[in-house]
Amino acid sequence: MTIRTTTPSPLDNPTIPVQAKLAAAWTSFMFLVIYIDYFHLYQPGEIDVIRGGEIFVFDISGTLMSAFFALIAIPTLMVLLSMTLPARVNRATNLVVALLFIPICVFNAAGASWDWAFYYGLTIGVEVLILAFILRSAWTWPRTTSSSLPDLVEPDRSQVQMER
Repeated sequence: MTIRTTTPSPLDNPTIPVQAKLAAAWTSFMFLVIYIDYFHLYQPGEIDVIRGGEIFVFDISGTLMSAFFALIAIPTLMVLLSMTLPARVNRATNLVVALLFIPICVFNAAGASWDWAFYYGLTIGVEVLILAFILRSAWTWPRTTSSSLPDLVEPDRSQVQMER
């Protein structure tokens, strides 16, 4: 009989780049928005109201649907932009877009009855938590120190010293 004498090694916990965290958060946000909108259709009478040509208090039109598309396209594009934009622009873009989406999320509760207050409170709460994570991640974006990049600070200094 063999007895195991070695202790298992701890799990590796590699650092995740900020860009990946932001893209994952925007992806989570998008899934949440899609499911919240889908589950909204289960509210009694909602499908009949939509069939009647209204969403909330707005008449269904090409303009309204284009506005909804633009509203959904922004966080969708943020998944891509979070992975591809340069750090400084990426940070600023994430801060601005996440800040703008908080009131948009809260607006979803407008006109809701008290019967659905828990549902809207829960869904908006989770959306805002994800947006807060995005804001915190972008705000605390790691900075590189000048000592770790000496060639970028004084690129020609080593050449001058070598010639002396």
